[in-house]
Amino acid sequence: MVYMFNLIVGTGALTMPKAFAAAGWVVSISLISFLGFMSYMTTTFVIEAMASTNAQLRWKRREQEEEVHDSDSTSEYSDDDVVVRGRSELEKKPILSVQRSGGHVDHFDIVERVEMGQMASMFFNKVGVNMFYICIIVYLYGDMAIYAAAVPLSLMEMACGNHSCSAGSVKYNDTDPCWGSVTRKDAYRVFLSVFTLCMGPFTFFNAQKTKYLQILTSLMRWIAFTMMIILALIRIGKDSGKGHPTVASFSGVPNLFGVCVYSFMCQHSLPSLVTPISDKTRVGTLVLVDYTLILGFYVLLSFTAIFCFDSTLLHDMYTLNFTDNCDVLNIPFLRYFLGLFPVFTISTNFPIIAVTLRNNWKTLFYRDGGTYPWVVDRIVFPLITLVPPIIVAFFTNNLESLVGITGAYAGTGIQYIIPACLVYYSRRHLEPTVGRDAINKHRSPFRHTFWVGFVLVWAVSCLMFVTANIILTDTKK
Repeated sequence: MVYMFNLIVGTGALTMPKAFAAAGWVVSISLISFLGFMSYMTTTFVIEAMASTNAQLRWKRREQEEEVHDSDSTSEYSDDDVVVRGRSELEKKPILSVQRSGGHVDHFDIVERVEMGQMASMFFNKVGVNMFYICIIVYLYGDMAIYAAAVPLSLMEMACGNHSCSAGSVKYNDTDPCWGSVTRKDAYRVFLSVFTLCMGPFTFFNAQKTKYLQILTSLMRWIAFTMMIILALIRIGKDSGKGHPTVASFSGVPNLFGVCVYSFMCQHSLPSLVTPISDKTRVGTLVLVDYTLILGFYVLLSFTAIFCFDSTLLHDMYTLNFTDNCDVLNIPFLRYFLGLFPVFTISTNFPIIAVTLRNNWKTLFYRDGGTYPWVVDRIVFPLITLVPPIIVAFFTNNLESLVGITGAYAGTGIQYIIPACLVYYSRRHLEPTVGRDAINKHRSPFRHTFWVGFVLVWAVSCLMFVTANIILTDTKK
């Protein structure tokens, strides 16, 4: 499950130290731990729903095979009332009875990859399916906006001289000069235009054969995060740390909530992660170990950050703190490596996210038997995929807010509401088919309906809290 660790620990981890510092270390540890637990719970919900979907698909496939068998043998047994009666009684039996009489088959084994969209189509009504795709689309839009802002921001910070050794104690504004009369904001938009011209065309095609590219970016991610933690620990060990973090500051909680939800996001990718595992008997234990390690990693990364650097000078992108301070890192090559690390890793993920978003748009508007005109398929869908996040990135490069809003709204839907609804309706759909005695070996440890209700109430409460905080903050301004 190393890939799960790599999937979760990404851009959200780079924005977490600043959000961690803003909320205070005691509040942050408590909230991160609780949100990690909630994310683990909903992950087990999705895995249970995947197993239920596999059982449902096997049952439907078996019914189809029996119908074919019945049609082939009608002429042979049409006059035999006993056989017909026996067959009709067999069809009414739950799947558990059939498997006992015909040999043991684990119908809950996860061998067929079933994406969340397919599960939603099986267990939700039409309105629920449309809401699911809208939630996914909004989340992917937020993802693309974050990526579109992070790359130009890193390039702007490197190009505008912030990697000099004397810049560590300076807080720059967007209106400060970069090259002569060109401000930092103008430079950011120039780099955004270049990024769009380079990465945008991939939206019009399909992203394929990215295995080795993903391996390379994962390796870079491990090197960069390990370097940052070690360098911060060395500075703290020398008693040269500049951080004096607050214990608690509730004004930073809403944004930290969004950042944490975004940082623990993996539910939408679980079918690709779990299905290929050959031995799934311990998948629940592996997921628990993964979440424990990820939680420990986030706490370690954030703790070393807030004690190593002055909290008021922390960048939205944590890597940039190592490019402008020679007290922490005085090797130019490594400073450039950390500064440009988000550029390489995020640029490789942007086309994949764009193609995924484009395909979700197509699925949302797809009608059985229909096809899209060439202009709509090849031009309109890619444009409505690419243009909105670029516009958002053009007007703001505040990564902390982008990550917080994306996680707090769309992230809450994907991480809490959708998994809870999937596991609830999958249980309701499956019971008449398999019977009450069937045991799903992948069922969640949180099998009581109380936990489903608790997740939904928590999600709605958080949405109300975050929205109220945004309105009150804007009113004060």
